[in-house]
Amino acid sequence: METGIQHNTPHFHAYYQEEVGVFSINPVDIISGFIPKRQRRLVEAWAELHQEELLEDWKKLQQGKLPLPLEPLK
Repeated sequence: METGIQHNTPHFHAYYQEEVGVFSINPVDIISGFIPKRQRRLVEAWAELHQEELLEDWKKLQQGKLPLPLEPLK
């Protein structure tokens, strides 16, 4: 995926050990990087539960504002 496209797409980064995955918010899908399959599914399920909040935080970041904290993945 091209870097410019990724940064124009609402997305978030997920970290697992040494791995980093970049996920689009709507639809929730990995768009670059790597997260092991089991952890990727957990991140996707978490993101679907918090999709509206993730989009609001994305909008805040685009306006130069700080995002609100979200409940972490447990």
